[in-house]
Amino acid sequence: MRNSVGPHIKRLREQRGWSQSRLAHEVCQAAGVIGDPVGRQEVSRWETGRRTPREWLPFIAAALGVSVDVLRAPLVPAEPPLPTLAEFLPEGDPLSPADGRTGRRVGMVQVDDLQQRVHGLRLADDVLAGGDLIRPALRELRSAVKLYREGSHTGEVGRQLLRQIGELAQIAGWIASDAGQHAEAERIYRLGISAATQAEDHTLAGNVAGSLAYQLSNTGRESEGLTLAQAALNDAGNDAPPKARALYLDRVAWAHTKLGGVDNGQQAMRALGEAGQALSEDGAGIESPAFLYWVDAGELRVMESRVYTELHRPLRAVPLLRDVLGGYDATHSREVALYLSWLVVALADANEPEEAAAVAERVISLASDIPSERTAERVRVILRRLQDFADVPEVASLLAEHQAA
Repeated sequence: MRNSVGPHIKRLREQRGWSQSRLAHEVCQAAGVIGDPVGRQEVSRWETGRRTPREWLPFIAAALGVSVDVLRAPLVPAEPPLPTLAEFLPEGDPLSPADGRTGRRVGMVQVDDLQQRVHGLRLADDVLAGGDLIRPALRELRSAVKLYREGSHTGEVGRQLLRQIGELAQIAGWIASDAGQHAEAERIYRLGISAATQAEDHTLAGNVAGSLAYQLSNTGRESEGLTLAQAALNDAGNDAPPKARALYLDRVAWAHTKLGGVDNGQQAMRALGEAGQALSEDGAGIESPAFLYWVDAGELRVMESRVYTELHRPLRAVPLLRDVLGGYDATHSREVALYLSWLVVALADANEPEEAAAVAERVISLASDIPSERTAERVRVILRRLQDFADVPEVASLLAEHQAA
């Protein structure tokens, strides 16, 4: 069996951003020796397996802040890397026609078949997480782009194919983001914006752009998220279907919320009010596209409750979240876990740590079976938030049990 100590030393060193020389110095400090008898080359020998630390092992563990058992633990075989869009698409414009177009003739039959598969993937995302769906999603996207580039088709069929590629990119990007593959999701979203724009489907382009804006807002790029969310809303104009405008405004509200501050909080509440007004106009003559089937008053209440939670207004957030969760389909376990996580934070803000701990236990139980980075991150958020109540027995018990998280 391969010696696991060297790879563990290298992994833990790199996690801390240390050079080999820095680790050598820290090991000598931990051992209490003078003159740094261990140097960079010795650390290199440990990491490559050319030399076993032996007597230095306890001091290496101390320097890295782990136990000796961690350094001796067997290596877990790495999972095969996830496929990336770059592997599937040509260089340059991924939607440019292939030279010669030697592929088969493509008509509306193939477009309709692709549309059904896209919708099926969207429905699957309602009950499955990104880790389960990312591979089939990327396979579908690769096939769709290949069909468009290499097939022979009329201009109208080409536009319809681009529209389906845009829809597929939106859901595939969402799935990649849920799986924690944010850079890949961004590439997919940008492909979708390009496809929707070329198809002259501005409603779809706004939906894809809003999805990317949502990711940016949630991954430390709040200013970019707000700029993109506002661009999606502005480019769509007042002629956009009501559900689309409601969704764009929802994204704007969230982007303002994540930026923080009193003014952004007020802007967020204003956008939520406008979203509700837009949705009330649904059915007044402008038909909303099928891909917005999930946008309804319940979804607006979800966003409103989350905004109130982020703004630390528990008296508004807690009743809303309880109302949302009371009517939510239990088969959508990822969404239930996410909404419960916001309830934990709101209850903590309301100084109800015992109930917050009970709800947190349910979140952690649900999240343990869901391959979603979103739920994993929310578990980390609620455990950090509950640290403020570590002296409450129910919270102390929860934190002790799930400290590793």
